[in-house]
Amino acid sequence: MNYTAEIQGMCPLAQMGGNAHRNAPIPVEGRMVHAKDVYDISGLSHGVGTCAPQQGASKLTINVKNGIIEEALIETVGCSGMTHSAAMASEILPGKTIMEALNTDLVCDAINVAMKEIFSQFVYGRTQSAFSEDGLPIGAGLEDLGKGLRSQVGTTYGTRAKGVRYLEVAEGYVTRLAIDENDEVIGYEFVHLGKMMEMVQKGLDANEAMEKAKGNYGRFDEAERYIDPRHQ
Repeated sequence: MNYTAEIQGMCPLAQMGGNAHRNAPIPVEGRMVHAKDVYDISGLSHGVGTCAPQQGASKLTINVKNGIIEEALIETVGCSGMTHSAAMASEILPGKTIMEALNTDLVCDAINVAMKEIFSQFVYGRTQSAFSEDGLPIGAGLEDLGKGLRSQVGTTYGTRAKGVRYLEVAEGYVTRLAIDENDEVIGYEFVHLGKMMEMVQKGLDANEAMEKAKGNYGRFDEAERYIDPRHQ
């Protein structure tokens, strides 16, 4: 250890209490932990980041046990390059400590920013599972996706000239909008693509699977007319 001449010339003084003052504890999976090492950290949480031109966004979910990332879910929107970067990052993250992950190039700016955001949640005890005894099991990240394992995606569009168009909502891909006598949207029909693809994979005809995966929301049956939001 190198010391400057000024420090070398000072007399030594003892720290009060022999440096017994501990760091503040943080909640870690139902326990209050005085975290000193990366391996003291566990939990499941989420972080969201955007790339420099804010062309797209990424949501990162990681499940950490004893400092090691055991599970990583990456969801992206708005940028095709980001989607391919996420494929690489989902291979890179599992098995790394959260410190390693913070200092690893995750290929895309948005995913790197999401990692930075989620890191602060872990080290300050702000994870989703901070007060859950033993945390969440590996695989809990997929629960965000629901049946069919598809991200919750919302795509809506509107113009002053022609009004609103719902294209995709939490329930699924919008096929028809229900319009009343005042030309106002009062509901919509959707296809849950995750459920549809599961049925197709099990051998059901695609057209029949699509019909079985359809649903509607709002006063859909009371509509004066129906329109295709992508072409009408």
